[in-house]
Amino acid sequence: MMADLPPLSLEDQIAAVAKRADRTAFASLFTHFGPRVKAYLQRGGVAAPQAEDMTQDVFLTVWRKAGQFDPARADAGAWIFTIARNIKIDMLRRSRLALPGEDPSDEVPVPQADALVATKQVAQNVRLAIETLPEDQITILRLAFFEDLTHGEIEQRLGVPLGTVKSRLRLAMTKLRRALKDQS
Repeated sequence: MMADLPPLSLEDQIAAVAKRADRTAFASLFTHFGPRVKAYLQRGGVAAPQAEDMTQDVFLTVWRKAGQFDPARADAGAWIFTIARNIKIDMLRRSRLALPGEDPSDEVPVPQADALVATKQVAQNVRLAIETLPEDQITILRLAFFEDLTHGEIEQRLGVPLGTVKSRLRLAMTKLRRALKDQS
């Protein structure tokens, strides 16, 4: 008949979970620390149902990270309660995040009358400045900015070299800047 073996220490139980995924050792840890962890969380202001969920999270972490336990740095209780503390802190941080609601930036601001007039005037000035450009530069501006074509696509559409597309666009922009600067 086999002699009764002395029970494993709490630290040895964590080692057994780490080395052999020992469910019996894990159940023993849970039986010993589960109620204590839940009480600790509740004393810290966590409601009972949430404390139960968090206790489950603590022991899930114990199961997953048992291999990281170092008995030279802390005893089993200190290690488990540190996990509980960290989970509680994480929960508090998440709960402090703003809940999605109405975003004030979703409101479309109503433009002021003077801003509307100024915008309309700027648009008119740009239109007039564009009309002063040579037709080849106007065409490239429209393709680049109104049809959103790349320089390569403009080159293909117009059948002109890429360098010509770039130089006409640069000349058009320079003339527009000068014309708009003179108008203001």
